[in-house]
Amino acid sequence: MKRLGMLLLGLAVCGAAMAQTASAVRKKAESSLLLNGHIVVAPDGSVQSFDLDPQPQAQDVVVDLVKRNSAKWRFEPVLDNGVPVTAKAPMHLRVVASPVGDGDSYQLRIASATFGERTYDQGVTYKEHGAVPRYPEEAIRARASGTVFLLLHIKRDGSVGDAAAEQVNLEQVGPESAMRKMRQVLADSSIRVARQWTFNPPAAGPFKNADSWIIRVPVNYHLNDMNGKSLVPQDGWQTYIPGPKEPIPWMEEYRRTHKPEALGIDALPDGGIYLVGSGLHLLTTPDPS
Repeated sequence: MKRLGMLLLGLAVCGAAMAQTASAVRKKAESSLLLNGHIVVAPDGSVQSFDLDPQPQAQDVVVDLVKRNSAKWRFEPVLDNGVPVTAKAPMHLRVVASPVGDGDSYQLRIASATFGERTYDQGVTYKEHGAVPRYPEEAIRARASGTVFLLLHIKRDGSVGDAAAEQVNLEQVGPESAMRKMRQVLADSSIRVARQWTFNPPAAGPFKNADSWIIRVPVNYHLNDMNGKSLVPQDGWQTYIPGPKEPIPWMEEYRRTHKPEALGIDALPDGGIYLVGSGLHLLTTPDPS
């Protein structure tokens, strides 16, 4: 786990005005590892088995964490014609390492999880995704990077009716006012372009005939060096500052009429689309230990 300490100490600082001491960085920063795989849920809602995609940075302690917690997970049983059945779905987990005290100890936890559609045709897919968000010049000058987690309301014709940034995680630390500004800059850039995207509705499954859909889409902003290589490693552990979850009025209306969601806002892989309300429904927390 010494590698995590180096990541936390080496966290980039967003502009000279945002410089802070290493100790302050360590108090705010977390290192996370995004794990992808599949899960099989038994008819009674318990976990029958799971597998993780090959990940060199997933040390034994991380795999053990998933094994230990998944044994306590309970899902809402999946019904087929009213009968509980075994179900398999994609699984995405964000494992977070947080520093404990002033030493080199770190506490691991599964911070969020998503369990997607059982088949590809049951979800919303891209129809036209030609427009790509431009990196805002203000963010480039501040050397700010991070990930915007968009929430999009998709109309029946596949166009975007509403768009909002539900959360923005930064890869730099600094005064809260500066970080708040950078989160807004990246969010605005994503929303402007996302409104131009169009989507295909689900071709099968329980959401096929819905009047509209709500999806989550992550948008990454990463600075590159002179050779075009990202200055922030995209594989393995990444250090970031989790942003606050923003209230979205039209999403609150959805929550009043639908079952509770899983805690998986920032557990989505790059380029992924998650249809809100779909997939396996976890009744327990991702980290019930």
